[in-house]
Amino acid sequence: MRLGVNLGYWGAGNDAENLQLAKEADRLGYAVVWAAEAYGSDAATVLTWIAAQTTSIDVGAAVFQIPGRTPANTAMTSATLDSLSGGRFRLGLGVSGPQVSEGWHGVRFTKPLQRTREYVAIVRMALARQRVSFDGEFFTLPLPDGPGKALTLTVHPVREHIPIYLAAIGPKNLELAGEIADGWLAIFYSPEHAADSMAHIRAGRERAGLTLEGFDVVPAVPVAFGDDIAACANMIRPYAALYIGGMGSKETNFYNQLASRMGFEAEADEIQTKYMAKDYRGAGGSVPQAFIDQTSLIGPRERVRDRLAAYSEAGVTTLTVSPIAPTLEERTAALVTMSEILVEAGLDG
Repeated sequence: MRLGVNLGYWGAGNDAENLQLAKEADRLGYAVVWAAEAYGSDAATVLTWIAAQTTSIDVGAAVFQIPGRTPANTAMTSATLDSLSGGRFRLGLGVSGPQVSEGWHGVRFTKPLQRTREYVAIVRMALARQRVSFDGEFFTLPLPDGPGKALTLTVHPVREHIPIYLAAIGPKNLELAGEIADGWLAIFYSPEHAADSMAHIRAGRERAGLTLEGFDVVPAVPVAFGDDIAACANMIRPYAALYIGGMGSKETNFYNQLASRMGFEAEADEIQTKYMAKDYRGAGGSVPQAFIDQTSLIGPRERVRDRLAAYSEAGVTTLTVSPIAPTLEERTAALVTMSEILVEAGLDG
């Protein structure tokens, strides 16, 4: 099992600190550093900045929003980033949600699975430097009855194959990730509930005539070290409440639905109700300790080390940590500790 670090969203006044975390992860031999985007900073610019100041760690988009770029533009950005970084770019993709897709990008949130399938096909075609011609439900290239013609990407990526990851939560999207992607970007990953998700991934792989060999399972896992387990959990509550309660509408919140499928339906509804009423403290307080414990690594060093085996046994190949602590020094120390205990647990490599 390898380690990655998730820097989340940029532009919250922690830019310099996040860069230091990326540099420390690079020094420690972490496999990849991920950056996200919503409707603030874009991931491509952030990853370019990080790649320019690191040497060996991969830089990954977690994720580029599918409604925010044409597939051709994503291929151009991916090829450029791979070239500038010396072959260190990983492309993560996601459809976002209806509020961002329709409210920010002006793209209807319809048939997200079919849109994703077509999008990935075009990106792969472009990155393979094939002449791009596509006739789909959502994308037609070139447009008919006009001056456009099928073109070939002029930039040569360093690698012949840039790995593509899908952010997936629902069963059908998990199957799609298994079928057409090289890896899965997971959130609120619980080893106790991973079997169902992995079964959907496996079904998609089998549909494509593939096995799980070489498929990268990459959950983003909050990490908080300390002797007081309840205090560690409290640091993660705002993050969990934001996603379960505030990401999406009352009718469409994929993270809320995931928590419900994990057995926390009543609690997920309470979190969302409080969050939408702007009772953010109350929403955080309603996140069950059991949910945090299942989806995070919290507590003393030994407790976290022993918990790592469950992630490995559940199929995780790259554990992406999100260090949660009040200071940069503590977050940096968490990266060091994770690197050490992975070795202690015999899971490095």
